[in-house]
Amino acid sequence: MRNSNPKNIILNTFENYEPLLRFRRGDDFKEWQKTARIKLIELLGLDCMDKCDLDFMKEEITEFSDFTQIRFSFQSETGYYVPAYIWLPGKANAKLRPMICLQGHSKGMHISLGQAKYDGDDQTISGGDRDFAVSALRNGYCPIVMEQRYMGECGGDEKGPGCCAHGRGNTASAMPSLLLGRCAIGERVWDVSRLIDVIQQYFPQLDSTDISCMGNSGGGTATFYAACIDERIKTAMPSCSVCTYLDSIVNLHHCNCNYIPGIARYFDMGDLGGLIAPRKLVIVAGLQDEIFPIDGVKKSYDLIKALYAECGCRKNLELVTGNGGHRFYADAAYETLKELEKNEG
Repeated sequence: MRNSNPKNIILNTFENYEPLLRFRRGDDFKEWQKTARIKLIELLGLDCMDKCDLDFMKEEITEFSDFTQIRFSFQSETGYYVPAYIWLPGKANAKLRPMICLQGHSKGMHISLGQAKYDGDDQTISGGDRDFAVSALRNGYCPIVMEQRYMGECGGDEKGPGCCAHGRGNTASAMPSLLLGRCAIGERVWDVSRLIDVIQQYFPQLDSTDISCMGNSGGGTATFYAACIDERIKTAMPSCSVCTYLDSIVNLHHCNCNYIPGIARYFDMGDLGGLIAPRKLVIVAGLQDEIFPIDGVKKSYDLIKALYAECGCRKNLELVTGNGGHRFYADAAYETLKELEKNEG
């Protein structure tokens, strides 16, 4: 029988294809970064988006024993408002170090706060270190939790949170943006950059020269691409997200929000890690992660490691693995991050 499976064509292409904008030994690294970042901006659809007035507003202030919680919102595109929270520690003798926390596919950013809102949230919070704000605060950071597009409050309707793949009544679907040359990852990266604008303009108590960003799964993906684009992010800690395209989103079923039209023609995910250099990058992975397999993670890491070495900043990169599945590994991740900072000092 002749081959009638169209996916085989795609798989064969991936297995034998070298991305057009892969860094090649002998190239000028900074010039390559400049060219690659321009192409990535285009692929993400960021050149289709325009800045508007932030229209920042504090919506609710709640005092806790060791921090003040402020819920706020800002306008990232005309007519679209991003909800977020910040935890400001009660006692601080110096500028606070912001950590942007991006929840992955879940019922929303309240998971990062460790605050149950819907049935099943307690189990989600307790299993997998997904209470990102809690661990960030515990490790000396000022956590800022942002809702991502097509998820949680930004992906549902009056009946509850939706999913970026299907949504409720199509209110949360990320697919129509593709028709405009945009994509979900690009829109999330845009919102992260606009959040950094908010940090710089409205929170003078934060050190805007030392911004970190972290997240797991879909939050890790947004963290990675945001760090590739926005150099104001000085430390990136993506979890369960950095992997070769072939080993993850090509061979395995994933939400459609992971796909960027045309990107594999120019880059694999490891290639893009070179855009984060020389800034600090801690990649977190689960040895038993079934949707971002560790073999693919290590292939990407080896490629990123070579790019960091080319840039002369190998000491600013590390891979952290946890003996489990698709989750965050807070203790190991922050311990490694502290070691990188110690080496930097």
